Amino acid sequence: MGLLDNWLHKKKKEQLTKTGENKSQSVVVAKSDSATSSAKASAVKKVKLSDKSTAFKVLVKPLVTEKSAVAESKNKYSFVVAKSANKNQIKTAIAEIYGVKPSQVNVANIEGRRVRFGRTMGKRNDYKKAIITLPAGKSIDIHTGV
Repeated sequence: MGLLDNWLHKKKKEQLTKTGENKSQSVVVAKSDSATSSAKASAVKKVKLSDKSTAFKVLVKPLVTEKSAVAESKNKYSFVVAKSANKNQIKTAIAEIYGVKPSQVNVANIEGRRVRFGRTMGKRNDYKKAIITLPAGKSIDIHTGV
């Protein structure tokens, strides 16, 4: 039985490596300029990312709140990022995923609020927030798929 198990295990490893080599993630990025956005629909561009890309590990999710929606008019976009991420990693992740190089990155550690769950006290999770400022005339679409 040992020889047969080794053969099956080897076969599974080969299948995993074959699918891992061909597998790559693609992201749909919508680009729009302020002048042409009212006249035409925005052009959609696909960006291919390799499996070794750490961009999706750095950017956890876009932060969609009323305050961040107002800040988008000033070309400032908010993201929840990994706790260990620094400004340079965040800047390269934005450039890799959305194809736009940010002009400024601000980072804040947000402490979770104290809340009550019935009669027990609890605390929400801490997270790190990044506010990305894009150059004038550039924009990204973070609301698709949210």
